[in-house]
Amino acid sequence: MTSIKSAKAQARRKSVTAYVLLASFAAFFLTPVIIMVVGSFKSDERVLADQKSLEAFSPTPFEGLENYQQASETGNFFTSLQVSLIVSFMIVIGGLVVNSFCGYALARLRFRGQRLLLGLFVALIIVPFEALLVPLLLMMSEIGWTDTIRAQFLPFIAQPLYIFLFYSFFKGLPGELEEAAMIDGAGPFTTFRKIIFPLARPAYASAGILTFLYSWGQFLWPVMIARSEEVRPLPLGLTFFRGTPPVQWADLLAYATAMVLPVLIVFVIFQRQFVQGVSNAGLKG
Repeated sequence: MTSIKSAKAQARRKSVTAYVLLASFAAFFLTPVIIMVVGSFKSDERVLADQKSLEAFSPTPFEGLENYQQASETGNFFTSLQVSLIVSFMIVIGGLVVNSFCGYALARLRFRGQRLLLGLFVALIIVPFEALLVPLLLMMSEIGWTDTIRAQFLPFIAQPLYIFLFYSFFKGLPGELEEAAMIDGAGPFTTFRKIIFPLARPAYASAGILTFLYSWGQFLWPVMIARSEEVRPLPLGLTFFRGTPPVQWADLLAYATAMVLPVLIVFVIFQRQFVQGVSNAGLKG
């Protein structure tokens, strides 16, 4: 009886220690976010004065939504928001379709050069985007796509990383599922739509969220390709808004808060699917 109690007490101590460590890490990473959100409701003078004290975490004095209004009017926020939404939507939806079909074909079809093609996709994962930046920019210039929205999403729909993620997931599914569907008279697309796709929802959720985070925060490529104000996404719009003197720090924090908000909403809504997808899909194969 004593040993059981000591074991339970030891388990409780381990749980408390784990929760304390997790809470410490969470507080460390959330501190800049809290300061950003709180500062977006203050005046410029209070933002700069409160950074050296715990007042940085206090929303008083509350200045209302004036900073957000100023950021939207001066920083052309809604135009940049529209561009970011279009680019992210096209990359996510197009990427899920193209990458999942490619991964499924590599996992299920048998053709000459299959292993070579898979090895090529794996090799492309480690190639940094900076190495492809100049050739891609020259290509966009040759076909006249510079300073357009389509140049910001079309080159990023097919991604070797997510092709391999879907390949790993589909490779772990038993082939008897498709064989049973074929015996029942289902074609390849019907089998994929009614059997494979429902099982692959965690993989789709993981790929979709990661793709959205990547596309929403993309900065280097828009700097090179987007020149006019009408095609600037939010990260690039924030840079131009930041560079307009004199710098209004409260307005800048309001702009940044509004830019981060869609990312937080997406993650909160799909958090369970994301965690499940990373554990079940990303580690298979």
